Amino acid sequence: MTIHPELRKQFDDITLSSEHEQLIASSFLPYKAKKNEILLREGSVAKYIFFVIKGCLRVFITDDSGNESTRFLVFEGDFGTAFPSFILREPSNATIQSMESSDILMLSYHDQERIFREVPGWESMYRKRLELDYIASIRRVEGFTTLTAHQRYELLLKRNASLVQRLPAKIIAEYLGINKATLSRLKSHKSYK
Repeated sequence: MTIHPELRKQFDDITLSSEHEQLIASSFLPYKAKKNEILLREGSVAKYIFFVIKGCLRVFITDDSGNESTRFLVFEGDFGTAFPSFILREPSNATIQSMESSDILMLSYHDQERIFREVPGWESMYRKRLELDYIASIRRVEGFTTLTAHQRYELLLKRNASLVQRLPAKIIAEYLGINKATLSRLKSHKSYK
């Protein structure tokens, strides 16, 4: 058994013994998620952290009125889950949905803890990735109050333009913290430039 090449790229700077390679390869379970499949329901404990090989996962919360709010989008080469639930082993406030047909690898909490203990460098690599994801999340939230809707949209296009074609406008608008009508105006304005 070998580590999937896309996953292997994530920790090229870690030297692995053959035993560590086998442990990692056997711990990440491959899964093909269907479009719109729910991988974690609100109220359940997050059993897995997901690594996306192909596709997109959406982590969202739903308020008492049934309104959804997209917290994170997880694309190719990224890890994601409902982290508070996964780390604290408590029911999740979030739902995780596969936005596209997605090829993912799933790592259980138990297997992750084992890899942390047994694979030198893994915990450090994971911490660095988590820190960068946390910084990106903070900047996105700060952008809701410091950037205009136009600036947020431009930043999204600069960082990941394909997202606008890949996902429904409703999800893009939620992710940007704007309504669909504003997103529509921004998109039409952009096309005339």
